[in-house]
Amino acid sequence: MKIVLTDAQTVVDELVTADCLSEFGEVVSYGLLRYEEVAEAIADADIVLCNKTLLDSHTLRLAKQLKYIGVFATGYNNIDIDYCRAHGITVCNAGSYSTQSVAQQTFALILAHYNQISAYDRYVKDGRWKRSPTFSPFVYPLNELMGKTLGIVGLGAIGQEVAAIANAFRMRVIGYNRSVKKVPNVEQVSFERLLCESDIVSVHCPLNADSEDLFNKDTFSKMKKGALFVNTARGGVVVEQDLYDALESEHLGGACLDVLRVEPMEEDCLLMEAKNCVITPHVAWAPLETRRRLMGIVADNIRNFLNGTPTHVVS
Repeated sequence: MKIVLTDAQTVVDELVTADCLSEFGEVVSYGLLRYEEVAEAIADADIVLCNKTLLDSHTLRLAKQLKYIGVFATGYNNIDIDYCRAHGITVCNAGSYSTQSVAQQTFALILAHYNQISAYDRYVKDGRWKRSPTFSPFVYPLNELMGKTLGIVGLGAIGQEVAAIANAFRMRVIGYNRSVKKVPNVEQVSFERLLCESDIVSVHCPLNADSEDLFNKDTFSKMKKGALFVNTARGGVVVEQDLYDALESEHLGGACLDVLRVEPMEEDCLLMEAKNCVITPHVAWAPLETRRRLMGIVADNIRNFLNGTPTHVVS
């Protein structure tokens, strides 16, 4: 059995290896295939494993013996699900492997904003504390989280984990989800009400036809003046020009992003220069423990598929 990894360098390194996959057969690992290279590389594969490689009707057309695609992610919008169904290819994702790490990153970003961590670190490293007349200079305003309203868009596993952390900070938590979910200490409200009442809006929904461009000029205009926008979900849910405008006009107090529409970031990405905008390079899912968990889930998925009891099936 031949197993092909199409973008291994997006998951593995010297600390997290793919050695566990060798129990299933021959493993061929490519660091990062270009789109035009994928079809030939997977032509004789029985199993393909990928993270963000685009597997569509063109790249899959030569893979006549392919029976299984394993995704190193929860999202699978890079896979042509209709093609896979039509050709009897099982697709499995990695379930909720990154719930804790993404929730952790969400609050790391929120705290960095309200505690002005980067600004005060820069203040000290520039030698300004040495010249301060007081021991505690009030250079940048700080704010407590207690009592603030956090609005969570998407009450799946990650959204619920974020809510639990917010409860520990004694925040008021409201949430919007397409279907009603009973989440402890979370008041489920309409999307419009969430925008109007939230001091912080944090996005945790998948990217699909309903959520694409969900956050746009109209959406941002309905948010509270000075609110913080946080996105650790998918870049496609945001119209970046409209976010830039909302930040530049100071209608929004800030934005914290771990994802963009185009990744890696484009040379001319306008958010690079936006006011009060913190950006991390899609690493919310990437802690060492998380990636090791991910590799284990992907291996278990293959094992279960081969045993006739597939898990985390999306197609």
